[in-house]
Amino acid sequence: MKAQVIVRLKEGVLDPQGEAVSHALNGMGYDTVGAVRQGKLIELELSDTDAQTAQNKVKEMCEKLLANTVIESYTVEILT
Repeated sequence: MKAQVIVRLKEGVLDPQGEAVSHALNGMGYDTVGAVRQGKLIELELSDTDAQTAQNKVKEMCEKLLANTVIESYTVEILT
């Protein structure tokens, strides 16, 4: 079983990487690009066979290590 976790900065938190990407794209002539928010994708290979158990474990992993929940939000998708 696999899990995908998407971690993003919460709304209102400054995103300097996103701003740099937006500025660079505008400088390359892509002037239709406005604000850019950057995040990260984490893929996990799990030995769990029950999707709900896997979901709970991955959420626990996010709370403890994978996301800084003070400034980041995350979503978890279990892929079977």
